[in-house]
Amino acid sequence: MTRNLSRLASIALATALSLGVASAMAADVMVGGAPMSPTKDIIDNAVNSKDHTTLVAAVKAAGLVDTLKGPGPFTVFAPTNAAFAALPAGTVDTLLKPENKAALTGVLTYHVVPGKIDAAALTRQITEGKGTAMLKTVAGGTLTAKSSGGKVMITDEKGGTANVTIADVIQSNGVIHVVDKVLLPK
Repeated sequence: MTRNLSRLASIALATALSLGVASAMAADVMVGGAPMSPTKDIIDNAVNSKDHTTLVAAVKAAGLVDTLKGPGPFTVFAPTNAAFAALPAGTVDTLLKPENKAALTGVLTYHVVPGKIDAAALTRQITEGKGTAMLKTVAGGTLTAKSSGGKVMITDEKGGTANVTIADVIQSNGVIHVVDKVLLPK
């Protein structure tokens, strides 16, 4: 029995590591130069990451702070500052204007999936889906997750693809997976 449990634990660890991304399963993992504590919520961790200042500003502008501090659980595909910077010139500034709050909210909630989907659960969904997992977002859209060459990619409804660069940043109210592109709904 102990050998079987040990084997199952080894398989689970190998599966999580096979994602080919820097896994952040341990407590106080560093993201954007700051420790991410699993006892803090999504917002309390994100505000400390120097790589997510644009995301935090956008969440504040959209009025989503209280939601993402709530009980969740949430799975957030969190784009870095570099991901926002790669959008066409002026896009972020335009989205941050008060008159565009609804559009900004739509983009941000498109990065959020209800529930806590860690790397192992995502891998399981991809396997069960014969290579593809369809994830319904809080915004009502769909993200497509695939694994190739040991990496997980998330494709949006416009065909854009983001790579998960850091998986399993565990939060008190969910999990964050850092991505290198902004995902856009239809």
